[in-house]
Amino acid sequence: MNKKSSLYKVFAIVLGCLSLQVYSQQRPQYTQYMYNTMTVNPGYTGSLGTLYALGAYRSQWTGIDGAPVSQNLSVHSPLGDEKIGLGLNLINETLGPASQVFADLNASYSIRVSQTAQLGFGLKAGIKLLNVDFSKGTYLDPNDPLLSQNIDNKVNPTVGAGAYLYSDKWYVGLSVPDFISDKFFDEGSNSVAKEEMQFYLIGGYVFDLSTELKFKPAVLAQYSQNLPMTVDFSANFLIRERLVLGAAYRYNDAISGLAGFYLNESFFLGYSYDYTTSEFTNYTKGSHEIILTYTLPSKGKSVYSPRFF
Repeated sequence: MNKKSSLYKVFAIVLGCLSLQVYSQQRPQYTQYMYNTMTVNPGYTGSLGTLYALGAYRSQWTGIDGAPVSQNLSVHSPLGDEKIGLGLNLINETLGPASQVFADLNASYSIRVSQTAQLGFGLKAGIKLLNVDFSKGTYLDPNDPLLSQNIDNKVNPTVGAGAYLYSDKWYVGLSVPDFISDKFFDEGSNSVAKEEMQFYLIGGYVFDLSTELKFKPAVLAQYSQNLPMTVDFSANFLIRERLVLGAAYRYNDAISGLAGFYLNESFFLGYSYDYTTSEFTNYTKGSHEIILTYTLPSKGKSVYSPRFF
């Protein structure tokens, strides 16, 4: 395969991802999802029992021009007697000629279902803003009539819900981040792209292997009707309640290495690297993700530190 045909294949792949991810406004994926569950499940909101904030930066498929880059800011906290949780989640992503912003308010209500477990019911509402400027892209067919129709500040509402069952050692959650299906490039009865409703299943368990070593396997599965199912498997070790080392596998997509360090009782810094195993292997140097979290120390009671989730 010559260099020119290789470049055409890359452009074709990127355009395919645009049609699946940007035009349908599917949310960015994160390798370190176990620290940012509220992004996919509003039932998680306030479950830590104290104020929690996260900032994340992800550069996906580095080495490919126009590859996805996203930033995420998430803040949530319980209120009053801790049965109610409130949170804010902001995501900004650029992908080729497109940019999209998600802004969601999250609320949850928790009930105790046993001596050790609680169940949180969550709702989310917000907006998503999409812009596409096709003059910034390079395309196989620049005369395609669809490429002459930019999208300017396309605003759509977001309404989602989730349930999150958890204890100090394990958790499982089921959620739908958005019940509303949106269409783009709708001409008469034809629609080029449609946002599909997505279902998320998340779960994990923390094993105390010794007084200085904890082990947490976790899984995140994502399903929508007309897209391939995505499943992330991860396994992290917490050493002396300071250092986190782990690995992850995303089915038919990537294998990852994860590392993190608790700077003190409040701040945690994490990093992950994804090695691509899909058709992008020959064109990308992988994906990088950095997170910084803050947990507000609670007065008069112990904080689950660290709780991994």
